[in-house]
Amino acid sequence: MPVVEVEHLVKHYIRGGGLLGRGTRVQAVDGVSFAIDAGETFALVGESGSGKTTTGRCILRLVEPTSGAVRFRGENVLAFSRARMQAARRQMQIVFQDPYSSLNPRMRARQIVEEPLVIHALGDRKARRVRVEELFRLVGLDPAHLDRYPHEFSGGQRQRIGLARALALNPSFVVLDEPVSALDVSVQAQVVNLLMELQRQLRLTYLFIAHDLRLVEHISSRVAVMYRGKIVEMGPTASLFASARHAYTRALLSAIPVPDPDAHPQRIVLDPGAVNRDATLREISAGHWVAI
Repeated sequence: MPVVEVEHLVKHYIRGGGLLGRGTRVQAVDGVSFAIDAGETFALVGESGSGKTTTGRCILRLVEPTSGAVRFRGENVLAFSRARMQAARRQMQIVFQDPYSSLNPRMRARQIVEEPLVIHALGDRKARRVRVEELFRLVGLDPAHLDRYPHEFSGGQRQRIGLARALALNPSFVVLDEPVSALDVSVQAQVVNLLMELQRQLRLTYLFIAHDLRLVEHISSRVAVMYRGKIVEMGPTASLFASARHAYTRALLSAIPVPDPDAHPQRIVLDPGAVNRDATLREISAGHWVAI
């Protein structure tokens, strides 16, 4: 049984309108379905505004979906009461994109990492102190720096603090919302390698949200490509990168920088009018689905 199953997930927003106007309906997520197996890294990719971050937040109910179903270990998350949802958050966590804004600047690192333990009333003060030091070491930080404030750490270190906070409750499923996009390229590889090592060590299941296809190819086992709220292509990473079929996927792949300075990559410019928004996913090879 998959750890997470998403079925026909929909999230609509009303933009504008004011007191008297009706506003415009924005289809941020429009009928998205996929499943994530235990221990897998499943990637959602697409440009800004494609709906990938909203999808991740709807799964955790940080944003309430308009309709659809999200099942975690067979239970419908969208039917959970507030108390049941709080209990479920021990198993479902998120690491946010921006390590600068996701940490409270008035809290010390120790308080930030300890906060989930306090909220869920886990352990006494001494036990929590030991656990926080253990988590700091786990993500490659020195416990001697626990009493520092976020501004006293580098961007990569701040993202490690956010990761330690997410792991405090021993979750089995973690949404990684563009976890390295705000970091310097030199630091990105370190954090990605840490994520992969923690996955092996703690048997974690990841939803990896990104727009950098080089990272996705390196870290994920399967990929779903989102375009204007819909999944337009989905399949094993190697298969999708080797034989992309959807025009939008091909355009994304053509934008990946080529390390050879003498190469002349053929950049594909997508014609939005050529994309059939009503096309449904169909399987073209084992596990490889395309909306054509």
